[in-house]
Amino acid sequence: MKHLARSAAAALAAAAVIALATGCSGSTDTGAGTPAVSVSPVAMPAPRSAPSPAASLAQPAAAGEVRVEQGPFNDRVKLTGLVLTGKKTVTGRVAITSDVSDTLALEVDAAYYDGAGRLVGTGKFEYQEEGEDAKGSEHHDGPRAAGPDGIAFTVTPGALSGTAVSVVLSIPVLVSE
Repeated sequence: MKHLARSAAAALAAAAVIALATGCSGSTDTGAGTPAVSVSPVAMPAPRSAPSPAASLAQPAAAGEVRVEQGPFNDRVKLTGLVLTGKKTVTGRVAITSDVSDTLALEVDAAYYDGAGRLVGTGKFEYQEEGEDAKGSEHHDGPRAAGPDGIAFTVTPGALSGTAVSVVLSIPVLVSE
């Protein structure tokens, strides 16, 4: 019985090798004298998402400290007035310094850390200047992000698993016209 199973496996492997060697991709002849057009799938890059915050900080931050994580948009924005309040919200202003066009979307993520530098929660501020895609409080007709004043933002954490004493901000989304 083992001999029969080995023979079947060997035959199947040989058939696979022959199929690969002969180009088993199907016939290109439609039978009407014209070859069929071969369509290759187009490889699209997978959508990128913001990286997860670090589980712990290599160097714990001082109480009340707000750091800005290095990211792809840091050279295009200026963050000012960053404060971690007693209610664990982060406030500040973000101004777009590289574009004069309107900002269509902006996201500011906050990772909250305890005194030992361990991640205890996250929060997010989302901004959409105008358009029908904006939902409820995400729609802003007020101050523009472009220009010296920028826009005020507040990030409130979700549920915290400990006492947050510091925050690291990142900007994973910045879209302008």
